[in-house]
Amino acid sequence: MKNLILIVTSCLSLRTYAQHPAAGLHSTIDLGYPKIKGRADFDTLFQTWKLRSAGQYADLNREEAVYVHRKMGGDFILTADFAFADPGVKTMKRMGWMVRESLREDAAQLSAFRQGDGRIIMQWRRLQGAYLLIPQDRRMISKMDMQSLQLERKGKTFTMRSARPGEPMQTVGETTLADMPDSVTVGIFLSAQDITRADSGHVWNLRIDRPVPDRYHPDPVVNRTLDKKEPLMGSRLETIDMVTGIRRILHASPRRFEAPNWMPDGSRLLFNQEGRLLTIDTAGGQPAYFPTGPVSRNNNDHGISFDGKQLAISSHFDGPKQSGSAVYVMPLAGGEPKRVNDNVPSYWHGWSPDGRQVLVVGQRQGMPIYNIYQVDVKTGRETDLTRNTQGHVDGPEYAPDGQQIYYNADASGTMQLWRMRPDGSGKEQLTFDEYNNWFPHISPDGKWIAFVSFPTDIDPPSHPSFKKVMLRIMPVAGGAPRVIAYLYGGQGTMNVNSWSPDSRRLAFVSNSEPLTRGDRPRQDPS
Repeated sequence: MKNLILIVTSCLSLRTYAQHPAAGLHSTIDLGYPKIKGRADFDTLFQTWKLRSAGQYADLNREEAVYVHRKMGGDFILTADFAFADPGVKTMKRMGWMVRESLREDAAQLSAFRQGDGRIIMQWRRLQGAYLLIPQDRRMISKMDMQSLQLERKGKTFTMRSARPGEPMQTVGETTLADMPDSVTVGIFLSAQDITRADSGHVWNLRIDRPVPDRYHPDPVVNRTLDKKEPLMGSRLETIDMVTGIRRILHASPRRFEAPNWMPDGSRLLFNQEGRLLTIDTAGGQPAYFPTGPVSRNNNDHGISFDGKQLAISSHFDGPKQSGSAVYVMPLAGGEPKRVNDNVPSYWHGWSPDGRQVLVVGQRQGMPIYNIYQVDVKTGRETDLTRNTQGHVDGPEYAPDGQQIYYNADASGTMQLWRMRPDGSGKEQLTFDEYNNWFPHISPDGKWIAFVSFPTDIDPPSHPSFKKVMLRIMPVAGGAPRVIAYLYGGQGTMNVNSWSPDSRRLAFVSNSEPLTRGDRPRQDPS
């Protein structure tokens, strides 16, 4: 990671980096009066920050640091990875997130940072000019050298979390700052704790998210009081490199889109938005409509056959006797979609390796339970593989060799990953942790399972939007899951297989605040 980030590529000046959707921050300043001026550069290729600063970060009543920031009000979640350029030098240098009442050097503030000696610290100054009281105004965690730092504000309460690569977030501390105003500056900072020598560090995977109020509570009495209306949120189309761990935002919109698939040649991604399918180049740019003829009420369950020739889509169908989501198949090169059968509701989730069958999740004969069905593409004949009379199943997908079908089910009480043979026999549970794990996706090389892990405070049969979720991977051959991304998302993040053809990258959607720039996709020139 370190060697990759140190590559010098095109960097945006302080006048222009605010225009990049991955930058997240708008302005820079030297807090206090450091003798050596600080610097902040944003690398547009890897979407990473490099900070350089001298100065001293006093634990008393003032700071000297380079600070890249923006104004925000309301609740927020700040998440990023931090690393010093020279981690071998174990000094008191500090780098992390900072929330400030103002840009005065002695402003009321709260910082969540890693220190050069490996310590992870959250500390705060309650009032302007006040002295920090140690240990009253500080929280620490015994674990050292944690790379991912997250700071969340909910009302007047601030919570810091941190994690080492591959691990879930752990809470460092929490405090309530009653006098902190609603409108604050938030940003990243670095202080070398040395007035004569500058130090530097790198920040990547920086995301600033605005959470929405919870719409579910496990207590049914409380749950009935919550507003169930889903808010409108913006979307970000991202990819993550499985080797470096670097995430890149390819497209951002104030409107909702979901569920990317990688096109067979690896040059484009396919996703759904407002009932239509769109494609976008993996280098970014403007999305274009993907024609699906009269089938124009598409949802987030769509995907490409193993041979790259066919596309399955799920779209709302109004029939003479029943209405709901139906599954259609069409040539990926273009053509008229064909409905595989009249059974609704049906949601596509997987192709057989030979392209002759699809896996769908559906309700049948008026039953409220969803089951997994194998459907013959030519005849429409379907076979119930799970035959459940209770519980919930979803997300079925064939392994590339066709020997197993992977899916998620709540048979154990929480949603966990399972697999079974193609005839529905030999059901085997794969994950056993406290999270609600959804949508297993097998890499094209057959080695890895990628999936979405929801928090413990959701209704297990649901997969709601706008939650603090994790993307995790685990070996198909067996082994512990490993976190690859922390994000704000859920429904629509990775409902369908989104591995790149070379198994090197994953695509997914995260949710955040609405953005201001237009994003109306152009019509496909063809």
